[in-house]
Amino acid sequence: MRTVNQDITKTIEQIKDMQGTAIKIKVNRGRNKIEEIEGVVENVYPSIFTIRSSAGELSSFSYSDILARNILFYRNKAGF
Repeated sequence: MRTVNQDITKTIEQIKDMQGTAIKIKVNRGRNKIEEIEGVVENVYPSIFTIRSSAGELSSFSYSDILARNILFYRNKAGF
């Protein structure tokens, strides 16, 4: 399977485009611990971005997690 190499600036721009959009993500926390979060991309900063879950919790992630494929994004069609 071929993987597409993506640079971090393109990744940041894609996250900026998702700001305010309802999404669902799967986060690989390591040691077979996978967490699913439904929420909205709340803020985008130069090094991290934050997601507010439907339960009201705020989580922050780095863009390198996306490039390392520790975070997978899914569009949440129904919202909350």
